[in-house]
Amino acid sequence: MKKIGIIGGTSPESTLYYYRKYIEISREKFEPYFFPELIIYSINFKDFKDNPDGWEGRKRILINAAKALEKAGAEVIGISANTPHIVFPEVKKEINAEMVSIIDAVAEEAKRRNLKRLLLLGTKTTMTMPFYKNALEEKGFEVIVPNEEEIEEINRIIFEELMFENLRSKKWLLELIEKYAKSENVEGVILGCTELPLAIKPGDVSVEVLDSAEVHMRALIDAAL
Repeated sequence: MKKIGIIGGTSPESTLYYYRKYIEISREKFEPYFFPELIIYSINFKDFKDNPDGWEGRKRILINAAKALEKAGAEVIGISANTPHIVFPEVKKEINAEMVSIIDAVAEEAKRRNLKRLLLLGTKTTMTMPFYKNALEEKGFEVIVPNEEEIEEINRIIFEELMFENLRSKKWLLELIEKYAKSENVEGVILGCTELPLAIKPGDVSVEVLDSAEVHMRALIDAAL
């Protein structure tokens, strides 16, 4: 198998979740004790989040991390967060190793489940910037995002609670999903921030749950076969 590389640290909690999923999926797919070789490059999240050069500076951090993983032998690389995929195409151009997009992985899983109308939850950037929504719509999906007030609250929950493993707003998140299941007839919810699966699990709501971290980890392992 090819070696897998993960750019982590955005945030550390979601990177840990990726590693748990890597273990679960490997146990499901392979013989006992077989785990694909995996390299994690955990960036400094504060340097990334508060970068004075904005997305240009964040892009440089991601490119440097991808190149470091490639130099270490990684042949298949993923960024273990949704929002940084705003610069995914530029990062991908800078390395020779295969890069697997979390957005493409989510789209493939939604297609496999025959879902068309989806609620997108994530950081404010993921929900309001066109990079995620447009990519899914180009693949034939209908994408619904919450209203402005709800977007602000979801963003606050991610950065002030979930990144510190605080789940006190779980009930509010579940009620929000059910609201859109009824009012907008969504068939599934995209957990488009890799912290959200810490609070929202399949079976918690009446619609399909697309755990972006899990489907991305599966896609990375499949690409390494």
